[in-house]
Amino acid sequence: MAATANLPLGAQANSTQPSLEPLDDRGPASMGAGEVGRLALDSLLANKIRSLLTMLGVIIGVASVVALLAIGNGASSAITNQVKSIGTNVLTVMPGSPNNRGPGQGGPRESLTLADAQAIATLNLPIVGPSPQFGGSAQVVAPAADKNASVTGVTVAYQEINNLTLASGAFFSTDQIQGANPVVVLGNTLATDLFGSGEAVGQTVRISGHTFRVIGVLNTKGNSGFGSVDDQALVPITVAQQQLFGARTPDGNGWQVSQIQISVKNSQDITAVQARIEALLRERHNLSADGSKDDFGVMNQAALLSSLSTVTTLLTAFLASVAGISLLVGGIGIMNIMLVSVTERTREIGLRKAVGARPRDILLQFVVEALVISLAGGLIGLAIGSGIALIVTLTGLVTASITASSVLLAVGFSLAVGLFFGIYPAQRAARLNPIEALRHE
Repeated sequence: MAATANLPLGAQANSTQPSLEPLDDRGPASMGAGEVGRLALDSLLANKIRSLLTMLGVIIGVASVVALLAIGNGASSAITNQVKSIGTNVLTVMPGSPNNRGPGQGGPRESLTLADAQAIATLNLPIVGPSPQFGGSAQVVAPAADKNASVTGVTVAYQEINNLTLASGAFFSTDQIQGANPVVVLGNTLATDLFGSGEAVGQTVRISGHTFRVIGVLNTKGNSGFGSVDDQALVPITVAQQQLFGARTPDGNGWQVSQIQISVKNSQDITAVQARIEALLRERHNLSADGSKDDFGVMNQAALLSSLSTVTTLLTAFLASVAGISLLVGGIGIMNIMLVSVTERTREIGLRKAVGARPRDILLQFVVEALVISLAGGLIGLAIGSGIALIVTLTGLVTASITASSVLLAVGFSLAVGLFFGIYPAQRAARLNPIEALRHE
């Protein structure tokens, strides 16, 4: 007791009263998500122009990704549909070496003959056809109009192989082809150009000085990627060879053809059928069996479709990747502005910490601000990208197709960019010393 009595008054008080516990910043209490969101929105709305400029990179990036993916998907779908309109089981035999069809190689030598097509038919393979073809370009003259068009000599099998239907009239018969009758079937567009809204069937046209009777008009087919039949005039192949374009072989003993089409009935047989036809033509043309000196080529429509799909998919992914670079640029813009915001609001951060805000509250607020910027920019970019896709579709060039996956990819990537580039400024704000922050000028 004596020792205690000799202590100073302040020391006595300290010895008899418990000291206050220090503040514990590890407790469970924290700001609600709604409060954090409200503070983030208030901060962004207080600087509308700066927030909009920060979003601009994300807006451009998302709009570019959405529009390019939509256009790429539309182009891929159009190419696929064009090839499928001919048929994926179609084989096309073309004259000339497959290795000599590039620029500067000149036109292919007419190495296929009507006898080759007849020899393929004698194989009795599970096919439709063969359908040999021969044609050229000529002026088609009607009583009230004329037009330069592709005139193709075909056989009866041509209609089935190419899935052609008639708007009016009829297609060629075997007798008309064998008799080299002067009859013609017009593509839909060509018939409209020559006869307008009038009835074309029964009318006459002149081709290279020869008079032909129109016996049919095809339904609209669309572009197949190899020229549209809508703009063509079809005549019996015997007429094209003997009267219009002079298709005699150099030895004068046969008739040349420009290509031979075959439709394989079962897609599983297409490789075997192709191999059998190649072997036959090599034997007929006295060529080596390994195919190194082939004077013809066989185009497999299914393989072509697969190759085109792969090319368009890779091209679309490449364009989207290039557009995605602007999203990264937008993310850097978000980080820059957030760092500036941390510097400007140092005193505010210090004051909030002084009255009890925890580092994680500060961290969460700045992360939410970055996410709000990237999400708002992503949604605006999505609207602009959709508008661009719609405009492209309205032009009729291609039907741009926006898929759910492209939307999720673009918006999700924009959020990821905002989160990634917003973490560092948010951590910097959360680590500020409250005393130093309050002293900041």
